[in-house]
Amino acid sequence: NAALHTKHGFHPQVKAMCQLQKDATVSFNIAKVIVVGDVAVGKTCLISRFCRGAFDKNYKATIGVDFEMERFEVLGVPFSLQLWDTAGQERFKCIASTYYRGAQAIIVVFDLSSVTSLAHARQWLEDAMKENDPSSVLLFLVGTKKDLSSPDQLAQIEQEAIRLSEEIKAEYWTVSAKSGDGVREFFFRVASLTFEANVLSELERSGSRHVGDIISESVRSQDGLLLCGCQPFPSRTLQSYRCPVYIHYQMSNASFARRVIFTTFLHNISKLI
Repeated sequence: NAALHTKHGFHPQVKAMCQLQKDATVSFNIAKVIVVGDVAVGKTCLISRFCRGAFDKNYKATIGVDFEMERFEVLGVPFSLQLWDTAGQERFKCIASTYYRGAQAIIVVFDLSSVTSLAHARQWLEDAMKENDPSSVLLFLVGTKKDLSSPDQLAQIEQEAIRLSEEIKAEYWTVSAKSGDGVREFFFRVASLTFEANVLSELERSGSRHVGDIISESVRSQDGLLLCGCQPFPSRTLQSYRCPVYIHYQMSNASFARRVIFTTFLHNISKLI
């Protein structure tokens, strides 16, 4: 009931266009995803669980902004997510907000054991939407620390969360970064929906151009990622919203200096998207 996007398969036009491009060599398309929410709600742990398959119980506040790049193959077409992890502390809010612009998806995170963090979710969304077009952004409301909530407490806060998600037209998820429950499925969903939205949007603007032409225009250099320390992973595919998406590369093994350079590079690109 809390899912705004209830369909389980890709749009027929998207599937048809991707089928035409399966044997073609195309560059990868990028979707910018920003993750916002109160301090200590688990934004960094959520991203780390998906990108690295790890949970760090030692809390370290994000300073300004950090990011991970995850690469997928959706319907045979290379596709990547920029996951921008923004600081929740008030003193870093001005810095983090400069990275909001050009997002294809906004993930608003709150702590399932904290009613206050849910109450603040609306303001976080409003701040992020100031830099984006409301008609072209996918919204997700994510409750973390599911493992810390009792059944009664979870049921109570979820009623409020579902009500808010319906009001802001966001898809609602509950996850646990500690156990990994729901994390993988959630990010696969984000990748699927942003991929479809990007392709449909470009097809609408470009008429009869093939998806390969559309994707290759977004980012033309695949070597740039390899130079920044990205590591290869086995190739697999995504055929529907609920099927697995598999990671080819990630930024977690890049050195700090390379990450800083690449962050600046991606930020400049995001201004043009």
